[in-house]
Amino acid sequence: MIQQLLTQLGFSEKEITVYVAILQRGKIAPSEVAKITGINRTTVYSIAKELSKKGVITEDLGSQVRYLVALPLEDLKYLTQKEEKELEQKKDLINKSVKELRILAKDAKYALPKIIFIAEKDLERYLYKQSKTWSDSIMRRDKTWWGFQDHTYVEHYGRMIDWYWQEIAPPGLTLNLLTNKSAVEREMKKKKYLSRKIKFWNNTKQFTASIWVCGDYVVMLITNQRPHYLVEINDATLAHNMREMFKQLWRQVK
Repeated sequence: MIQQLLTQLGFSEKEITVYVAILQRGKIAPSEVAKITGINRTTVYSIAKELSKKGVITEDLGSQVRYLVALPLEDLKYLTQKEEKELEQKKDLINKSVKELRILAKDAKYALPKIIFIAEKDLERYLYKQSKTWSDSIMRRDKTWWGFQDHTYVEHYGRMIDWYWQEIAPPGLTLNLLTNKSAVEREMKKKKYLSRKIKFWNNTKQFTASIWVCGDYVVMLITNQRPHYLVEINDATLAHNMREMFKQLWRQVK
């Protein structure tokens, strides 16, 4: 029981062993602790220093023999008091740092990109969750979903396309995507999602991933091999440049 409690208080296994040996005798030489515990003397000295820092033992240097002395059990309360004090100091430092950083950020021209990786087991759920966020970002930019889409996305996640255009696609949003295979898109075209525009790019046989530019988001998907996965980068500067590239490609592809 005592081992579990001390472990929860942050004591290591050897610290507990040494501390209990000292506690049971009240005052003991490090060499005796080594004999009792089977821990070599050098390690006992090192552990004793850590226990002393924790405030549960002290050293008696008043005689020729060095002794380790257990402090009153009530001193264990100081462990939490010390942590509480350190926590308050950290909070104070964080608050001061936030104020200083806010001043620096005021004049910043860009923010660090946020990058998220989504594994296959969470991919469909993330597509449902994040589609509205992407759409809102698109509508704040040029109201167009740009990019290239590997045909295997339609094969594996065609239901997501139906859900999007039937349920949440905002009025005025246009999707302009290049793709590398026409067969699966012929079936999709029959559903007459008029704002969903696809062009077949003949020079893309080696393309095996989808890249979407959704407002301030760049989304990359691998669906032509297992496991599927998605990488999302939330970065306005990168998205802007990718968007401009796909605009030029869209104009050139017949």
